[in-house]
Amino acid sequence: MAERVRQRGISIFRPIVYGNTATVLTQEERNALSTPDHTHKWTVAVRSAASAPDSDIVGGADDLSYFIKRVTFKLHETYANPTRNVDKPPFEVSETGWGEFDIQIRITFVPESGEKAISFFHHLKLHPWTATTEPEIPPLEEALKIGPVHSWQYDEIVFNDPFQSFLQTLLAHPPTPLPKTKRRPIPFHATNPGSLEASKGGVPEFTALMEKEEAERLDVAKQAVIAETDKWRNILIEKEKELKKLKKQLEA
Repeated sequence: MAERVRQRGISIFRPIVYGNTATVLTQEERNALSTPDHTHKWTVAVRSAASAPDSDIVGGADDLSYFIKRVTFKLHETYANPTRNVDKPPFEVSETGWGEFDIQIRITFVPESGEKAISFFHHLKLHPWTATTEPEIPPLEEALKIGPVHSWQYDEIVFNDPFQSFLQTLLAHPPTPLPKTKRRPIPFHATNPGSLEASKGGVPEFTALMEKEEAERLDVAKQAVIAETDKWRNILIEKEKELKKLKKQLEA
């Protein structure tokens, strides 16, 4: 039973990406559907963060089934069977549609991990990104020229105090490292509007540099929150002093 003993003080993570790629349908493709009002075909997925060489998808270099048992995608209720369970790679769902909506994603880990399932949301993105992040729907011909729309988020699943057997499984499957430098377009993210131009021109790829830059942006944002909190705390202290002074004057 030693293998069921948790390894206290150990944390190990696995990088993933989740999101979607959407492509506008031609008029012929729309006419061939049983739902001709649908304007796009799209795929939502959970994948390893690194991309395979010459791959035409975002991420997916590694098989995640050694620690993921199931990924559940909860689509909009207007879809038939909106709760989609995917029990083997690729952990993805492909559909057609006309509107953007939030998709709930639930990851269930392999039983030997002893870990609870985690859930998060992804906003399905169909229309091209803009600097303001406000949706702009281009005419069909222009959308076809722009090509696929990509919306992907990098994240890290952290396992704290893992069971010995599960730790050995993780160590036996090291993740493919992210490239150190930019080889392709980079994924656009609303928190970094400056990346819009760098995201154009093909299938995007996450890099180690992006990971570092994201950590730096988070640190800057954290410091800004701390500074703002300190400012309002000092204002509150001054107001409390003024209130005490006024109370004393009223009591005199």
